[in-house]
Parts: sequence; structure tokens; C-alpha cells
Amino acid sequence: MELENIVANSLLLKARQGGYGKKSGRSKKWRELLMLPPVSQCSELRHSIEKDYSSLCDKQPIGRLLFRQFCDTRATLKRRIEFLDAVAEYEVADDENRSDCGLSVFNSFFNDKLAAPLPEIPPDVVRKCRLGLKEENPSKKVFEECTRIAHNYLRGKPFEEYQESSHFSQFLQWKWLERRPVTKNTFRHYRVLGKGGFGEVCACQVRATGKMYACKKLQKKRIKKRKGEALALNEKRILEKVQSRFVVSLAYAYETKDALCLVLTIMNGGDLKFHIYNLGNPGFDEQRAVFYAAELCCGLEDLQRERIVYRDLKPENILLDDRAPEVVSNEKYTFSPDWWGLGCLIYEMIQGHSPFRKFQEKVKREEVDQRIKNDTEEYSEKFSEDAKSICRMLLTKNPSKRLGCRGEGAAGVKQHPVFKDINFSRLEANMLEPPFCPDPRAVYCKDVLEIEQFSTVKGVCLDATDDEFYAQFATGCVSIPWQNEMIESGCFRDINKSESEEALSLDLKEDTHTPVSRPKRGFFCRLFRRGGCLTVVSSEKEVAPKRH
Repeated sequence: MELENIVANSLLLKARQGGYGKKSGRSKKWRELLMLPPVSQCSELRHSIEKDYSSLCDKQPIGRLLFRQFCDTRATLKRRIEFLDAVAEYEVADDENRSDCGLSVFNSFFNDKLAAPLPEIPPDVVRKCRLGLKEENPSKKVFEECTRIAHNYLRGKPFEEYQESSHFSQFLQWKWLERRPVTKNTFRHYRVLGKGGFGEVCACQVRATGKMYACKKLQKKRIKKRKGEALALNEKRILEKVQSRFVVSLAYAYETKDALCLVLTIMNGGDLKFHIYNLGNPGFDEQRAVFYAAELCCGLEDLQRERIVYRDLKPENILLDDRAPEVVSNEKYTFSPDWWGLGCLIYEMIQGHSPFRKFQEKVKREEVDQRIKNDTEEYSEKFSEDAKSICRMLLTKNPSKRLGCRGEGAAGVKQHPVFKDINFSRLEANMLEPPFCPDPRAVYCKDVLEIEQFSTVKGVCLDATDDEFYAQFATGCVSIPWQNEMIESGCFRDINKSESEEALSLDLKEDTHTPVSRPKRGFFCRLFRRGGCLTVVSSEKEVAPKRH
């Protein structure tokens, strides 16, 4: 039995450690799997695709790259892109370097002596930027109005011209590829990582790119038996909608005969609960706990921006291991349970058990609910004063007085002194070093045989009436994650390079005349010529060069 786990882990690690490069995990037929269609085949897509600048040129990664390549061909447009990039660097600069970085941007693009200024930005907006940069701690939003104006300029005539360019045709080819059907054969499947309410979660790898994902398989019969169609579809739509570095992304959604499959970002480090309880003494040092809390705060902010309350999505998630008092009492609520959940998680990460239930304590749910409503959590010497403060403010029983629920939202939580050493701009840009990096040679989850298997669902039959629901679920690739996969795996670069080389080769063949070749003389021809019996005359008509 131990051998089965070793083999399963070895296969997973071999696939995972391929990375990107020569041993990328790509199929030998990856070029065939990602063969771009002729531009003529994309004519219908050209007319049906929504002509939205923000989506096509900024949000979608391949569209963003190709629009920038188009802008690089024109000096005036290239200047706008350089400005937007410079502002993006300013916004994630360290606090101590932000002022100098801002002045550098200002002098590079708004100096009166510049040969290539940005005329569409009014002088009063420029003056406002100059004043903002003179403050002791300039805001990262100093150039916000300027970037809005620059984007408005690009979304006008430049965007119209882009749609007539070869770069946009190339984008349509990739969009056509993105919209192809997805099946189980799109992936290689590896060991089970865990289980959810409707099925198991396993590791998988895209054959064409070598990218690793986690595949959450929701058993169709189990969904139907529990009447979980709305819950499953809600989860799928939310994961598809939210694009956040702090929330796992949905990359593909497809169906098999027995299951509905969500292909999600794989977390090679395992879940937080595994690290809190299975590696050494329960709990983390405070620095590590605060870093994770900051990331969770950003994730909740991204969800709340989309008007999503996380606790209804997956109640058994560790973030919501203890229900907020207003949930226990069946009172109305909005985002307050999420901030309560963050308080519970910070406490658990530091202390090594939840606020209202000791580690491995066997207690009924009703008893825990009573503790949540009536008891006050206890703090050990593991907590600093700042850590105690944020936990108490997040675990306030009255939701109207709870941190994050008094009108300030996530911004108020981020301003707590416990996060004084966290630069949230750099954290959101993935520019901060995490306190812990998972070992790439380790598998952070239970052994294969420790993960309970689902029993067979009996008494449920699938029929044609279920197909409408399955069609809403199995929608294939999700644009932004799929395009990121193509870029990060190097497939976008490699295919474009080969396409360019092929086009160049065809051009050279058309522009170059093939030299005249003489017919090969046979043995008797050569023999008779030596004897002066035969004269061979080559005819230009017979060997006219062929046009390719």
C-alpha cells in the first residue's frame, strides 16, 4: 500500500518539476494541438467579438501583448505605452523610493523641453501631479488621472487602426484556438489531492503546454441527489468571474460522462490547515501569520469588490471554520462573516487551534455555537499586542462594531498596526518575498490511501433534462487564465516565432529565382559523347524554373 503512494507521488513530482523549458511537459504533438487556423477562418469571429478596448487591449494577456506590439510600430503610440509602464512601476515602488520614482516619471514625460510630450493631458492635470509629488508621502494614485486620459486616447483612433492590423488578425487566431472544445483528453491526470462535497480533487497537466492544475471533479449523480446544481453553477461562475492573485482561478470547465470538472490553479504548497497541524508544532510564528493574513485581506477585498460573500460558497473552508455570531443566530448579514473568519484564522495560525475549540477537542457543533455567542477568546504569550488587537477587533460579537464592517471595508483592516511592515501595493504585485517557500520535491497533502473514497450513488438516473444545466457548466477555456498559460509556458512565443519564420521563408521563395538546372545525363549519353557520336543540347523550355 505504501508503494502505491510512492508511485503516485513520484509521477506527480516528475510532471510538476518539468517546469518550462526543454523538459516542459509538453506533448510531442503540442504544435498540432495548438495549430493556429488561417486568418480567413476567423472572419465570423472578427465580426462577432465585442470591440471593447479595455477587454481586448488591457485585460486579456495575449490581446495586451499584441496591442503593445502594434503600438511599438508607431513612435507616438509607443510613447503612451512607455508612460503607462512607468506609472505602473511607480505604483509598486517602495515607500522610501516612491517620491524619487514619481519625479523620474514626471521629468521623463512632462518636461517642457521634451521632443515627444503627451499633448492630450491638460496642463492643469500636469500641475496637480507636480503638487502631489511634492508631498512627504506621495500617493500611488498621483498619476491616476493621467493614465485614464492616456487610455482614452488609445481607445480612440489607435484602437480602430489596431483592428485593421495584422496584429489583431493574429489575436483572432488565438481567440479561435481558445474557443475550441475541452475534454478529458486535453489533460493528463495524476494522484488525488483531496476531496470536496461532490467529488475528489486530483492533479492534472495540460498536454499541449505542460501547465499543472488541480481538477475538481463534481460527480453528476451526487449533485443531482443533493440538489446541488445551483451551488455548483454558482461556484463555477464566481471562480470564472474573479481574477485575483489571492483567489484560485478557474482555467477550464468541462464535463465527462460522470462528472463536471473545474480545472483550477494548483497550490503546490498544500492547504493552510495541513501546514498549521501537520508540520511540527501547531501554529506559525507571528510574522508568517501576518503575511498570510495580509494576503487573505487582499483576497477578501477582491471578492467584496465583486459583491461576493465568501462564506456561502464553501462553508467548510478553513477561513470560515468557525461561524460568525450573526450566522449562528440566523441574522441578516453582508460581509461581516468574512472579517470574523479572518480573525478566527489569524488566531488559529498563531495559537495552533481555533478561538472556540481546542486542538483535537471533541465537542458538538451546538456547544461551539454557544461559545461563539457567549465566550471571549483567550490569548497566550504567542500573541504580540498588535496581534491581540486585530483579533479582538475582528472577533467583536456585534458586527456593526467589527473591524472592516464600520464603513471602511478592507482599507480599514489594512491600516491596522499589525500590517505596518506590509507594503500592500508590492504584495498585490507579487513582489514581496513570502516567509515560507514550499519544497518543490515534497507533496503537501495526505497519502493517497488516507483520502476517503466516495461511495457509489444509487437510485439516481441522469437524463436529457440535465443536459441544459451541463451546457451552462461545461463552457471550456476561461480567457485570461488560458492566455496567461499560453504566454507563461512559452507556447505563444514559440508558435509566433515559427509562424514568422515560415512567412519569411515563403517570401524569400517568391522573391528568389531558382537557378536553371540541367537534366542529368545517363550512362549512354556520356559514353556516346566521349566518342563524338552525340551532341547534347539543353533546352531552356524543358527546364524552365518552377514558381513556388
